[in-house]
Amino acid sequence: MHSFRLARLSDLAAIVRLLADDDLGGGREIVADPIDTRYLSAFAAIEADANQLLAVAIDAAGEVVGCLQLSFIPGLSRTGMWRGQIESVRVARELRGAGLGAQFIEWAIAQCVERGCGLVQLTSDKTRKDSIRFYEKLGFVASHEGMKRSL
Repeated sequence: MHSFRLARLSDLAAIVRLLADDDLGGGREIVADPIDTRYLSAFAAIEADANQLLAVAIDAAGEVVGCLQLSFIPGLSRTGMWRGQIESVRVARELRGAGLGAQFIEWAIAQCVERGCGLVQLTSDKTRKDSIRFYEKLGFVASHEGMKRSL
């Protein structure tokens, strides 16, 4: 059985390990002890912002086995509708395909509904074909073309 809750500072090292545990994350995250101070600063900023929610999935033993970040975004379009933006979704490698990810996303969507969001959106790197299929099975539609520019 798994549960979902807000992340705590004590979860941060496990979250970084999850973010680093794939081909893309392995090349852009830093797993170190002590934890890189940039993660600590980012965690503090997320925790201080009422429109940010960093969540973890916890297994029966109390271990962090998943993470995601949820941003609540106010907007003027669609008559001032709020959106939920799901990012940085990771599930422990050994649990992928067992249903935890779907439960976690549904939990995140419920948080969006609770906050009055009119839609939920996410992005996934185009190279993550399995992830894209996963999100499509959950009802997400590639209705827009997303773009990014590194700074």
